[in-house]
Amino acid sequence: MALYLLYESASGYALFLAHGLDEIGQNTEAVRSSVSDLNRFGKVVKLAAFHPFESALDALNQCNSVSEGLMTDELRSFLELNLPKVKEGKKPKFSLGTAEPKIGSHIFEDTKIPCQSNEFVLELLRGVRLHFDRFIKDLKPGDLEKAQLGLGHSYSRAKVKFNVNRVDNMVIQAIFLLDTLDKDINSFSMRVREWYSWHFPELVKIVNDNYLYAKVAKFVENKLELSEDKIPGLTEILGDEDKAKEIVEAAKASMGQDLSPIDLINVQQFAQRVMDLSEYRKKLYEYLVTKMNDIAPNLASLIGEVVGARLISHAGSLTNLAKCPSSTLQILGAEKALFRALKTRGNTPKYGLIFHSSFIGRASARNKGRMARYLANKCSIASRIDCFAESNTTVFGEKLREQVEERLEFYDKGIAPRKNIDVMKAAIEITQNNDTEDKATTEPSAKKSKKKKSKVEAAEDGEPMVEDKPTAATNGDASEEPKTEKKKKKEKRKLVEEEEEQVQAVENSIGVNGVNTEDGTAKKKKKKKSKDEDGEGLAAVSEGKKKKKKSRSEDHD
Repeated sequence: MALYLLYESASGYALFLAHGLDEIGQNTEAVRSSVSDLNRFGKVVKLAAFHPFESALDALNQCNSVSEGLMTDELRSFLELNLPKVKEGKKPKFSLGTAEPKIGSHIFEDTKIPCQSNEFVLELLRGVRLHFDRFIKDLKPGDLEKAQLGLGHSYSRAKVKFNVNRVDNMVIQAIFLLDTLDKDINSFSMRVREWYSWHFPELVKIVNDNYLYAKVAKFVENKLELSEDKIPGLTEILGDEDKAKEIVEAAKASMGQDLSPIDLINVQQFAQRVMDLSEYRKKLYEYLVTKMNDIAPNLASLIGEVVGARLISHAGSLTNLAKCPSSTLQILGAEKALFRALKTRGNTPKYGLIFHSSFIGRASARNKGRMARYLANKCSIASRIDCFAESNTTVFGEKLREQVEERLEFYDKGIAPRKNIDVMKAAIEITQNNDTEDKATTEPSAKKSKKKKSKVEAAEDGEPMVEDKPTAATNGDASEEPKTEKKKKKEKRKLVEEEEEQVQAVENSIGVNGVNTEDGTAKKKKKKKSKDEDGEGLAAVSEGKKKKKKSRSEDHD
């Protein structure tokens, strides 16, 4: 049986034919020893076909598909052209050796070409890789190295490419730093308490908070100099005037020993460091909240920013967390307890990192395991939405949180919760409505910008800009005059219309009595003319109407 070898190089696809091999005596060690010798290897393996890549981009696409175990159209056409055709119902008399079993299975599914990937094939491909530049005649020295270097850089760059706003590595580093800062601040605060307690031991019982204790220690400095004048400053720090007075009274009867000025300076400097660390911790927490809202908004709105960040950091990335099933997510962080339980055949843990969520604490002892399982299910859904959704939205996380709340009420009061499909449909409708609203708001803004651009262009061309709103005249009399003229014209028109209506009523009454109204069209034309003539006086109009009435009465007689 003939053996073909598929080799994917940086410059193109190559197909080699390995002939003269005994299948029964295929010894990998013998092949491994003979690979380095080109004379022996060249007699067994010969180049059958070579298909170069069109460009660097084409090489990158082919490399990505091969690494994922997919066969491209170019590779398929290359194999079908250069390999013997496989007839249906007959066993093929050749096989194709590939380096990766995944791409071999994909080739077999699509083209029915038998593929194999074993140690023998890998050793042959190693020899092909070693002597590849000798098989291709048109290759110049250094071309293959340049192609490999360029493809390696582009492939690595494509793998590392990401959205800057959705880098989960920043969240992982921030949560690690937050945990270490908490430990360090606690240990440093205890050191400040112990150090300053030699001088003022009564302050520990009055001020319990570490940050406030460091602030007070820096403000008080020497207890002997503490007087009632410093009570306003202490009230600003503590927010309680009674505590400030208590500190002043305790300083008067303190049992602590006196410290030298150098010791007090060192205590104050250390207290300042602790305060700076505490303030930086607050800023870091705000940064973590904003990053979690950018990277995993649904997970953050469901379980909280800190617990969500701990889940992401423990899984390694948001993608890894999205790949985890809910059963794995439930016990994430309790691996030691799980393996200990499996080893001793005891009870497995019910929860891991999600125990820090408020939902587990609110559930009763009987329902903690059920609540952990349900919460892990919802966290798995939220992480997958955050990982694979194109747009950031917190709608799904809020709806999932409502479901968890309803489940808590179901365990406590027995109120039946809504179905998951109904809740998800409502969330999808809300997101669609939000998208349509965003589009509607962006369209008028775009129109306004176009109008502004046209105005600016007109101004640049030297054309006078047309104002949108009429500006009021500076002189009040000048602005009133046109208004009075318009009012007079309107009054004249109204009087003319009223008289015309009266005339029409008279004509209708005449028409009913049987009088011929042949000159009705002429009268209508006269009416239109009277409407168009706005400058005529009321007296002239009334005289003309009286004459018309007299002539009509004579015709009637």
